[in-house]
Amino acid sequence: MSLIIGLETSCDETSAAVVADGRTVLSNIISSQVDLHQRYGGVVPEIASRKHIENVMPVVHEALAAAGADLADVDAIGVTYGPGLVGALLVGVATAKALAFAAGKRLIGVNHLEGHVFANFLAAAELAPPLVALVVSGGHTSLVALADCNSFRLLGQTRDDAAGEAFDKVARVLRLPYPGGPQIERLAAQGDPAAIAFPRALSGTGCEFSFSGLKSAVLNYLNAARQKGEPVNEADVAASFQAAVVDVLVAKTMQAAKMAGIGRVVLAGGVAANSRLRSDMAAACAAAGMTLHYPPPVYCTDNAAMIACRAYYQHLAGDWAGLNLNAVPALRLGEKKY
Repeated sequence: MSLIIGLETSCDETSAAVVADGRTVLSNIISSQVDLHQRYGGVVPEIASRKHIENVMPVVHEALAAAGADLADVDAIGVTYGPGLVGALLVGVATAKALAFAAGKRLIGVNHLEGHVFANFLAAAELAPPLVALVVSGGHTSLVALADCNSFRLLGQTRDDAAGEAFDKVARVLRLPYPGGPQIERLAAQGDPAAIAFPRALSGTGCEFSFSGLKSAVLNYLNAARQKGEPVNEADVAASFQAAVVDVLVAKTMQAAKMAGIGRVVLAGGVAANSRLRSDMAAACAAAGMTLHYPPPVYCTDNAAMIACRAYYQHLAGDWAGLNLNAVPALRLGEKKY
């Protein structure tokens, strides 16, 4: 049995996990900062970094204890080194390097976005490439094809705002608390998704996304109504906005899978927890004769189990980092910088 301990500190979750043979989660400890950042309406990078420093070693100790393991028992240490907030990333990278040096263990630098894709492997034992992944979160919206566990081909990505970023910004103007995505989804459940005809940008062929125009359309709709003193049905706004985002995500994913000639689709990232996206994507995949996988919500948001899972496959391939590993905040999906 091969044990990997993973560390994740790319944004506002401090997490450590122990995973056996890349698929069996023995522990997955997450210390969330949501309540701390909620008062500011979003993540404050400096505060996030300081909380990571406080939390990272207690989380590591708890993950090992919950797994019934010691650092001497693990085969390698995987850590997110990008993309993310540079100060937050540095806490995880420095901790992983110190542990690897002290225990004489292999160090593995993990791309956070690749980790999100591999979260699906934790939920489906039979899942294997080739597959097409929609990675959709607050900072990223990308389509990628995996020929094998260590081969990523970017098919398309957003030209401006990520889908999750648009959710958060629309939630803010609707005066909903942070994080905005779940709040929009809850409000949308009470509204009519066909009430307002918000635009679907880049709706033709291709795998590129754009959500800035949709965000502006929502803002313009709300501002116009407020200036005229007209009532606004916020549930209809949320439902119509969510429908516009999901329609584009589903259509582009179907186009990407057909272009790549791959009949297996996976969802990854925080927005992958959205129930409207899951149900609409499932219907589209069923109609196209494709299979769909998505992880449970705990593996959609940032967590170390997905990092340990990805690190396991890098470990099998001998893809190890040196102790000069550094944080790369703008690391791209499929890119390696160490």
